[in-house]
Amino acid sequence: MDIKQLNNWLKDIQVRNVDNSDVDVVNNSPLIMLGKGRQGAVFQVSDDICVKVFGNAEDCDREHFALSLGQETNLFPKIHAKGTLFLAMDIVKGVDVREYLQSQPLTPELSRKLIEMLITFKSIGFDRIDHHKRQIYIQEDGNLKVIDVARTVWRDRVYPFPRKLLISLGEENKAIFLTHVQEMAPELYAEWLHYIRMEEISHQIYQILLPERPDKEKVKKLSKKLLTTKDEEKYVVQLQGLVHKVFKEEWVKTMLARGKSPEAVMKKIDEYWDSLEHGKLRDRDRDRDRDRDQDRGHKGDRRFVGEGSPRHYEKHSDGGKRFEGERYRDRLSRMKKRQHYI
Repeated sequence: MDIKQLNNWLKDIQVRNVDNSDVDVVNNSPLIMLGKGRQGAVFQVSDDICVKVFGNAEDCDREHFALSLGQETNLFPKIHAKGTLFLAMDIVKGVDVREYLQSQPLTPELSRKLIEMLITFKSIGFDRIDHHKRQIYIQEDGNLKVIDVARTVWRDRVYPFPRKLLISLGEENKAIFLTHVQEMAPELYAEWLHYIRMEEISHQIYQILLPERPDKEKVKKLSKKLLTTKDEEKYVVQLQGLVHKVFKEEWVKTMLARGKSPEAVMKKIDEYWDSLEHGKLRDRDRDRDRDRDQDRGHKGDRRFVGEGSPRHYEKHSDGGKRFEGERYRDRLSRMKKRQHYI
């Protein structure tokens, strides 16, 4: 093959990718286009060699890498040359499985060869152990060859069973193929059947979880149960819990950044919040005792907050006296009310 002549011909060929469609091709060269797909177009160079021209370099690199992995097997065409956007390789002759099954039955022997193809994919390191029937060719001697293997490598998501192959076979031939698999490899059949059932259940779950028209009014009505800001008492509790959580997380990160022991940090935090909880209980008991004394008719210029000495007090504008703890509670109450309206 004359590489220099090939490069001159390729200068007159432009291949452009199109979203969700086969590539767009402009061919001003003497080469005859044999076919095209999503990644590129194939042109005949000689009776035995073709060149595949890609729309982008990544797909070209993918296919070259995938074909390179299988060069020691008889399943892939031989590579002759590579450029930034082209691959020169053997022409794959024969008839593809899609055309073959239009007039011929799916025999156990063909099913065996398809299973062996998947085994080869696995053994050479393909990420996707699967292929479409139109990309699998039956040769004159009965052996298989595959084309368009760019998407079998560098895959982020793959299926654990040959989903594409089974779907492409159609329901009738799919059932026949699975029967052959059950007879030849019952353990493999059981695993594939498991994944097929999981896929069916996934479709059912989708229909339940994502109806076409959700009842928005019902959701709007029920969601009111999640609101907390309209109830001041609950709002203060929820807000305090949120602040507590943020404080705890930031404290832990700060202490750990300083090289402190995680156990020691958590112990200190627990001790700190326990002391706050005890303080809240004491305040609650004092408020309860004060309210009880007021109910009994205890009146006077001094209103005691706790059992401590009542030496710290101030003149109130109405002539009475209020203690510092009481002023603190009033201020806290006003702060909570302001938080409610923020």
